[in-house]
Formats: sequence, C-alpha cells, structure tokens
Amino acid sequence: MVSHTSKKVYILGLTQSGRAFRPSDWAERLAGVMSQFRPGGNRPGSHIAYSPWCVPTSVHGVRCVVVDEALRVFDVMAWDFCMNFAKDNELQTFHGKPPAATKH
Repeated sequence: MVSHTSKKVYILGLTQSGRAFRPSDWAERLAGVMSQFRPGGNRPGSHIAYSPWCVPTSVHGVRCVVVDEALRVFDVMAWDFCMNFAKDNELQTFHGKPPAATKH
C-alpha cells in the first residue's frame, strides 16, 4: 500500500479511460450537495456557500472537486458519498494535486 501525505483528494472530471465526465457542471453540483458539511455545521439563515472541505475548481484545465480529509473526520458518510461518487462514475482520483499529464 502506498502511503500519502496529502490531506486532500482531487476528483477529476475525467474517467479512467480519459473521457470528459458530463454534465459539465458536475463539480458544482457535487460541491453544492456537500455545502451543508462545514466547520461548525450548517447555520440557518446563512448565505449559501461551498464547504471548505469540498470545493469545485480546475486543475490543468480539467474540472475537479477537491475534498479535504477533514470531511472524513466530521462526517464519514459525507466522505464516503464523495468517494463513492468518484468510484461509481469511474473518475480519476489523486491524493494531492494530480500530475499535468492526466488526459489520455
């Protein structure tokens, strides 16, 4: 088993075969679902914002979601949801920032 030191997992919008994952706003949708999981919990009446533990972004021109392992400590079922989303959709995942050459 390879050990890793990164506290973040990058879920790329690329399948294991290198195809772009659709729909194109998948990262924002996943992060939106996870927005309630945040330090201090969800605050009624607060503005809608992404959780700092599940953030949509782009890496090397590829849409992705960065999931912080703090989410696992806060709510293991929320963590499992993100990891199973990646697994079920055959998305590439990396502990730490992915290398530049992730497209096939």
